[in-house]
Amino acid sequence: FTLDLRALALLRIAVAAVLLLDLGIRSTDLEAHYSNLGVLPLPVLIEHNWNPYLFSLHASTGLWQGQALLFLVAAGAAGALLLGHRTRLATALSWLLLVSVQNRNPLISQGGDDLLRMLLFWGFFLPWGRVYSLDARRQPAPEQLTYCSAATAAYMVQLALVYWCTALLKTGPEWTQDGTALYYAFSLDQLLLPVGRLLYPHPELLRVLTFAAYYTELLLPFVLFIPFRVGWWRLLFVVVLYGFHLGISLTLFVGLFFLINMASVLGLLPPEFLNWLERRLLPRAQQLGPRVAARLQPWQHRLRAWRPGLRVRLETSWNLSTGQRQLLRGTRDGLVLGILAYVCWWNFDSITSPRWTMQPALRWLGYLVRTDQHWGMFAPTVFKDDGWYILDGTTTTGQHVDLNRNGAPLTYRKPEAVVALFKNDRWRKYSENYLFVDNAYMRPYYCNYLLRIWHENPRRPPLRRLDVVYMKEVSLPNYQVAKPTREVLCSCAP
Repeated sequence: FTLDLRALALLRIAVAAVLLLDLGIRSTDLEAHYSNLGVLPLPVLIEHNWNPYLFSLHASTGLWQGQALLFLVAAGAAGALLLGHRTRLATALSWLLLVSVQNRNPLISQGGDDLLRMLLFWGFFLPWGRVYSLDARRQPAPEQLTYCSAATAAYMVQLALVYWCTALLKTGPEWTQDGTALYYAFSLDQLLLPVGRLLYPHPELLRVLTFAAYYTELLLPFVLFIPFRVGWWRLLFVVVLYGFHLGISLTLFVGLFFLINMASVLGLLPPEFLNWLERRLLPRAQQLGPRVAARLQPWQHRLRAWRPGLRVRLETSWNLSTGQRQLLRGTRDGLVLGILAYVCWWNFDSITSPRWTMQPALRWLGYLVRTDQHWGMFAPTVFKDDGWYILDGTTTTGQHVDLNRNGAPLTYRKPEAVVALFKNDRWRKYSENYLFVDNAYMRPYYCNYLLRIWHENPRRPPLRRLDVVYMKEVSLPNYQVAKPTREVLCSCAP
């Protein structure tokens, strides 16, 4: 379980970069996804999607302006994490605000969000700001670049759990017997990207790739625990998963899922690879360093002048004796191991005998600190229900226009690229949840939101009715084509 401090620093930088990208994407829908004028007003969230142990600062206001302020704070924390400035505090703030925004609208969350949240959670206990950071400039260089603790074990076990549980939950014959899982996945036009379209007509290739994906998830994590040639096995793990997730990103529309997974394994990079990387990149960084420092120096002087007292208090409050440090480290490791055991139990809860499942009375901790997780991507089998949305708006003059195509005349013809109808993966996930009968409460809020947005533009023809129509197209075996059926999910009027 020994990791390199430089690898942990790269993990920190990558996680912070993904956080900033995620915030950027989410910020384009502040009103739609996080305000009372959007698709999930606060009263609806509390009534249908809330748990008494959850918390959300983003649920303290229904105004998009309030959400914008919280997003700016989150971006500042993520930026500090990226630079390694007050790293532990930046990690805690980033985790807090990520949990908060995820709790505000769970209808747009996907599996990658769970992993990003857990990387920040375990990162709080890791020294991922010890090198390659602004904090490192205020400390002497570490005596050694290797580090081992309960937190490094938790990080590695968490990565293994992601892939083990993903595979063990895939119990459908499409994964374990027929090898048709990727055929059905590439039959989903809501997810299919151009490279996937090129692979789709080749059933034997898809069969081979299906079993390759399944056994990669099931068997590859074992190499993390082989006790000899550790660096070689870890590099193999990283390389294989980079190829695996790059393949997913080229064939299926999964949002940031692939980037989060690719960032998550950087902490495993072995010292030999990092030595080679430093020999290639360090000379360039040394040339760039003085220029960056010169640019930052005026700001550093202002910061020091603004909080001299705070800096003294922070620096003097952690003068601990050796015995106190050992006690603190032991307490931290015990806490981490306890939480890790809890996380393992939570993960295997869905794949073990019912008598071993976690009792509801014990789940409060998972919901409170959001260590709850589920890795059921395309499990137990791949969805067979596919289709596309038509937002059928009836104008006051009786014409029918499709709001999903910027008011073009209504047509029931299937779009050439269904995936292009979604602004981003958050909307795609929302549309997926919108279909479920248990989520029927969502439908009128989305319908009314669309009407309001449409009428904000005075150049658009006024509508007297809007029907949210789903053209359902069931995926059939052997490239058979099903006739789409029209389903009206919701109707509303101004």
